[in-house]
Amino acid sequence: MVFLKLYLCQPLFCTWAELFSWTRQSSPTVPSLLRKVVAHLVVYNLWRKRNNVLHNSHRVSFSVVFRLIDGELRNVISSRRHMKRWRELTVFWIRG
Repeated sequence: MVFLKLYLCQPLFCTWAELFSWTRQSSPTVPSLLRKVVAHLVVYNLWRKRNNVLHNSHRVSFSVVFRLIDGELRNVISSRRHMKRWRELTVFWIRG
């Protein structure tokens, strides 16, 4: 769902090296900074989802996880929009 939001056709990552390589890439449509923040939020929220299942037996759908990621990313971008590098990220993420 995150790749759809970024308008990317991306295969799944099988290794951490592939994920890190993807975050270092930059393109006119998806800057490296946005890729890094998205990767961080996806890994963190999947880790939280996993822990909820293991420790609380509480399952959450992927659409709910995506909404959490989307909301957190909007908050991160909005709170830093006064910084030059972050200002343009609003256009890239919130446009969709």
